[in-house]
Amino acid sequence: MFRWEITRAALAQRVFATIRSESYDQAAATADTLLSAGLTTLEISLTTPFALEAVTTLVREVGDDAVIGAGTVLDGSSARMAIEAGARFLLSPNLDEEVLRTGHRYGVPVFPGVATPTEAVRAMELGADALTLYPATAFSPDWVVDVRAIIPQAALLPTGGITVSAAPDWVAAGAVAVGMGSALTDGDRATVTKRLTELLERLADTG
Repeated sequence: MFRWEITRAALAQRVFATIRSESYDQAAATADTLLSAGLTTLEISLTTPFALEAVTTLVREVGDDAVIGAGTVLDGSSARMAIEAGARFLLSPNLDEEVLRTGHRYGVPVFPGVATPTEAVRAMELGADALTLYPATAFSPDWVVDVRAIIPQAALLPTGGITVSAAPDWVAAGAVAVGMGSALTDGDRATVTKRLTELLERLADTG
């Protein structure tokens, strides 16, 4: 798949999960719950122990049925290792040129972190495939409205602290998708499944 095809697939549901766990087993169990419940995109934060092994295992298990990425990719060496592990996209809380160059060198989309219009424009000039607004808790959906009024081509991905109830508001404001962590993943399997099903329905209605 080309980068634009991977990006489109990764953002198709308008939501992706960020998995940041204390162990490999916990990350694997969380991913299994989400994927079984119908989520098609998630990223494993590199702050998770044995995160790269988790990425490799998930990619092998899901094949083309889901898009598995690596998160908290801070530098070029981390980007290269994530790609070698099989990550289909790279997500960063920061804007690092080497991460972008490394991802694009191997046909992998990169979603770097931005927090200002200046950073957003710079990231787009460097070829960013979408822009991670992190942490979203420092902003509001109105920020997306205001920035897209002057930079309508900015594909914004708010992530960090977004709740289930607020997620549709971000999408309605113009975000192409939202990244969600514990607000989506906490709870037993039945709870997470019900929460995700309802959220996907609400996001579909948001359009």
